[in-house]
Amino acid sequence: MSVLGKLRPLIDTTIAGLAKKKFVSDPIAGTHYSGITSVVSSAYKRHGYILERALLECLKENPEFQVWTEPEFQVSQGADQLVGTLTGNPQSAIGSNINYGPGVRALQTDIIVYDKINKTIRSYEIKRGSGKHDSGKRRQILRDTLCTQILLHSYGQSLGLSISSSSSHVVFYYGMCSIGKPFSLTAAELNAHFDYPVTSQLELVNAYFQRRLLAVLAGV
Repeated sequence: MSVLGKLRPLIDTTIAGLAKKKFVSDPIAGTHYSGITSVVSSAYKRHGYILERALLECLKENPEFQVWTEPEFQVSQGADQLVGTLTGNPQSAIGSNINYGPGVRALQTDIIVYDKINKTIRSYEIKRGSGKHDSGKRRQILRDTLCTQILLHSYGQSLGLSISSSSSHVVFYYGMCSIGKPFSLTAAELNAHFDYPVTSQLELVNAYFQRRLLAVLAGV
């Protein structure tokens, strides 16, 4: 089954929810435009998850990859303290590895990819990247990315995997990156990064979601 075929039920359910969404009419915008604003803002939020699932399913199709999500990636106090000293020079986190174990907080890691041929492990957070985050959010995104970076090598080993290298990334799909290289990726870079075609399938998913969304907006 194609990636779009796998995502179609999720998209259809999402669109059905948007079509039933209740909203409060704003006295300035009026009922019509208030409804459009409400549906569109909700669609943006839900589209981020659809992008995440679409990329996950794309990557699972590569037999050289082992792909999963990690909803409880543990961040230790030591990792947080070390990263606090690295934020002024984020690239210094590359090559810094500390032991993975029970933490003081947990991160939801959207996608983890283990390359069975090259023995690399890489983590990804998926964001739409259609607008910049505020400064506080940018700092938190960077901090979480660096914490994952320094723990990921040991995390992979804790699963019994042979690890040659590890790296942590945030995908800002539409190109507005809230953190810098080498930790950020855009849609234009994904095929080369994975050495595997993914964007054409993602765009089919996006096109279907857009068609269904526009049909809902036409009826608001």
